[in-house]
Amino acid sequence: MAGDGPAALPVQLVEQPRMQKLKEMFISKYGSAPKFYARAPGRVNLIGEHIDYCGYAVLPMAIEQDILIAAEPAQTQVVQLANTSSSYLDFSTSVNNIQINKTKPQWHSYFLCGLKGIQEHFGLNNPTGMNCLLDGTVPPSSGLSSSSALVCCAGLVTLRANGKTLSKVELAEICTKSERYIGTEGGGMDQAISFLAEEGTAKLIEFNPLKATDVRLPSGAAFVIANSCVEMNKAATSHFNIRVMECRLATKNQTPPSAPSAGPELLLRLMEVQGSCPYIEDYSKGLDWKKMLKLHDVQTELGVSLEEMLTIVEEVLHPEPYSREEICKCLGISLEELCSQILSQNIQDVSTFKLYQRAKHVYSEAARVLEFQKICSKAPANALQLLGELMNQSHISCREMYECSCPELDRLVDICLQFGAIGSRLTGAGWGGCTVSMVPTDKLSTFLKDVKKAYYQTDGQRLETRQNTTNTGNKRQILSSVSHDLKRLVLIIPDIHGGRQ
Repeated sequence: MAGDGPAALPVQLVEQPRMQKLKEMFISKYGSAPKFYARAPGRVNLIGEHIDYCGYAVLPMAIEQDILIAAEPAQTQVVQLANTSSSYLDFSTSVNNIQINKTKPQWHSYFLCGLKGIQEHFGLNNPTGMNCLLDGTVPPSSGLSSSSALVCCAGLVTLRANGKTLSKVELAEICTKSERYIGTEGGGMDQAISFLAEEGTAKLIEFNPLKATDVRLPSGAAFVIANSCVEMNKAATSHFNIRVMECRLATKNQTPPSAPSAGPELLLRLMEVQGSCPYIEDYSKGLDWKKMLKLHDVQTELGVSLEEMLTIVEEVLHPEPYSREEICKCLGISLEELCSQILSQNIQDVSTFKLYQRAKHVYSEAARVLEFQKICSKAPANALQLLGELMNQSHISCREMYECSCPELDRLVDICLQFGAIGSRLTGAGWGGCTVSMVPTDKLSTFLKDVKKAYYQTDGQRLETRQNTTNTGNKRQILSSVSHDLKRLVLIIPDIHGGRQ
């Protein structure tokens, strides 16, 4: 069951060449054999982009590509980290002095997030040191959750090394919080699917409380993941956190201690000023708007549908970007308070915020997720066509309302649709990374051939990447999985570097 703890399984290494190789490298590195192994998979989000941190359900599934760590508890209170890829340098630090650099995150920073999360949850005063060797098959900065998988795997390793136990749900929630140590204000989808995924099904992930529900995908189609070869590290850039903050500013005034009389959250303040929404009458019924953090909270408190929330957004928020001064006026706070108590460190220089566009995307995308699940559940004869339309609408909204796409992703989506995909969209944070496309299984072979030719072989740099990947013997160039029912999950041109941050 999803609520149980992670499974601990005996493994015959002779039947697991990857683990056997990892063991040999571990012995060569540390002089002893690992005592256990931990694994956390990456994921592909089928639909529901940038809405988990707004409180809305998402619909991902796990992929076979993963983070695998061989580990042994150490006699000292030092954690030693090494990576099977020479691209990533060794690292060691005292487990009693965990320092995570937010300004220049390294691969080991994500491990430290998971380590610190478990330490703080249990209040470990004498945490166990560890020797760890990591092997990653999730392409880095590709939108397939390589970073979160590493945080989750580190959490598992720390849990086991210190003799503690937690349920999968507890682990997912702790790892969601601990990844924020690196400065990324994520919502929890990546960690939830990494722990709660099950073979043979996608999952509808809901929050508050965290819950995972099986979603059986219709037969007759493959989900193809294609890498744009544009990398985007959301912890090292401000794009992601700007979107998070824009959604929060469209939701709530984070009442600073120095201004206890500050007004209600921005959306409701604008409603009140304009007098344009009948739901504002509820504001006088003792509801505590200051506790609202997410766009979902606004809908819940108003007691209206997602469609009605879209109408409210149209009536209340203007399409023109909001200046800092306008936001401060609406919230009843000073510019200094906005900068010091609301805006995160890496978005201090942002001068305008597009609240209308971000709120419109979130509410419409949340509705698409629920419709996607409904179609999968009812399985009408035209299910694939309906699902494809939802995926296409999602990408348009990500591109135009949330502005988290990029020219390469847009071109890759267009190519996928041109050569037979029923639906195609960016997946993950965006600004690079991968697309996910739904392709009829009888067209899969020609689709793969045509997309490779049209996108990868027409670009010198991408073609060189493919040739280098093939020449170095990297068998992860094209991967397929039949573990999700009878559907195939195909990955095109994943890992440029090999290994993982």
